[in-house]
Amino acid sequence: MSGDTHHEGENTEALQRVAAIALGAMERAYAPYSRFPVGPPLLCAGGTVVAGSNVENASYPAGVCAERVAVGSAVAAGHRGFLLLVVATGSVQPSPPCGMCRQVLAEFAPNLTVVSVTTSGAKRVWSMVELLPSPFSADFVDRSA
Repeated sequence: MSGDTHHEGENTEALQRVAAIALGAMERAYAPYSRFPVGPPLLCAGGTVVAGSNVENASYPAGVCAERVAVGSAVAAGHRGFLLLVVATGSVQPSPPCGMCRQVLAEFAPNLTVVSVTTSGAKRVWSMVELLPSPFSADFVDRSA
């Protein structure tokens, strides 16, 4: 089972540091409709940590998932290589990113380690390959047209 698999970085100082940032980012989420705040900072190549949090909207489709906020913020800051994503939630069980966020993460970091932590201390670890084994990629895009 994925939760029993040990991935690189699972028990490191980096994980502890990013998990603490994740819990803080979760507290800053704007989630008045779902009441499901999420905080997922990315550990970028070079050691920079870029946080994100979900931003909901009364027009539900206009809301943005926290993981995509983190990726967009990191890209805007000039980062393209990601090593670790820690998703913090108040859920009883650790929550992986949604399908759309998995696709965005796979675009930039197909070998990313994803860790989910909860406010009650539960934790689960996945690789991007486990979460999205067959992502759509640039290889499928015909750029000759």
